[in-house]
Amino acid sequence: MNLTFSICWNMLSRESPDMPLVAHTELPTFKRLRAEGQNVLTPERANRQAIRELHVGLLNMMPDAALEATERQFFRLVGEANPIAQFFVHPFTLQELPRGDKARNHIDAYYETFEQIKADGLDALIITGANVTHPDLAQEPFWEPLIEVVDWAYENVTSVLCSCLATHAVMQFHHGKARTPRGGDKLWGVFSHSVMDRSHPLVNDVNTRFDVPHSRYNQISREQFDGAGVKVLAESQDADVHLAVSQDGLRVVYFQGHPEYDTISLLKEYKREVMLFAVGKRSDYPPFPENYFSLRNQAILNEYRDRLEAALKAGSEHPEFPETLLTPTLDNTWHDTAEAVVGNWIGLVYQVTHENRKIPFMDGIDPDNPLSLNV
Repeated sequence: MNLTFSICWNMLSRESPDMPLVAHTELPTFKRLRAEGQNVLTPERANRQAIRELHVGLLNMMPDAALEATERQFFRLVGEANPIAQFFVHPFTLQELPRGDKARNHIDAYYETFEQIKADGLDALIITGANVTHPDLAQEPFWEPLIEVVDWAYENVTSVLCSCLATHAVMQFHHGKARTPRGGDKLWGVFSHSVMDRSHPLVNDVNTRFDVPHSRYNQISREQFDGAGVKVLAESQDADVHLAVSQDGLRVVYFQGHPEYDTISLLKEYKREVMLFAVGKRSDYPPFPENYFSLRNQAILNEYRDRLEAALKAGSEHPEFPETLLTPTLDNTWHDTAEAVVGNWIGLVYQVTHENRKIPFMDGIDPDNPLSLNV
């Protein structure tokens, strides 16, 4: 069977966020709020909106070990956004990606095919990252199939949200901007970012400074985004650009970080690297992800390192990794802003998408400027 994930919310409950304002008079406050980036609809636009469900695709390209965790992370963000009554999330993947039996069985049981997705249509699409094995993304097995999905989506879907590796791929094949190695160590940890355009509706009313996890060796630089005509909305002095949007303001949204990460995601990555060191598949002991572990947790992990290295030297059994000591004290400093940005994105899609999910925009919307921004 196919998995169609539905989250239903009572729009009158206390937990529901405000729906867009309707400027039903010439009150100057409406103009001022719109200029600040708040969603303010004209009566004409409001009258054309149909109250209905929203269909969001999730192209999950993550490897087997992270397949279901990635589902949960993005489903959670969509579900918590809650600017409308119902969300249907449709997961699918690329058949060209190598899979083991367990993941293949999960996909066969619960995922839709791209052919089904094309036949039924989508209002919005999220594309996850993926593991790569070549320096040139064009050599990856997912390259041509991913181009096909993105090209179809640009013609048929209101907006596409690209995560990390997907951002790098789309920037390469749509804009000719290939990612470059950062040089030195992996960018790994939680980093502070600043909003660069506070008036854009995607970042309306989010914290002007906020954290985002990153985990990557490569980057698309600010200069490359600018050169492609892609507007940067949030960047970091230490971690470069995180959030950007296509020149039209909505059609393609780019994440270079991982705002979808769970609180324990970086801990799991760190543990994996430590275990690779322990079995001789990594030559150096991994550094801590930056700005993630408290001093207490660093002390626990340093003590564990001493015990592990002593065990390796003695040829004895490895000590148990102290995950249970660390997990309850980890801080999450990024999820609320991630939820707000994704909520803004879904709300904007809802305002301009067609009632028929096979058609990207309602009548009267300019695809080259769907939000009527000064682009």
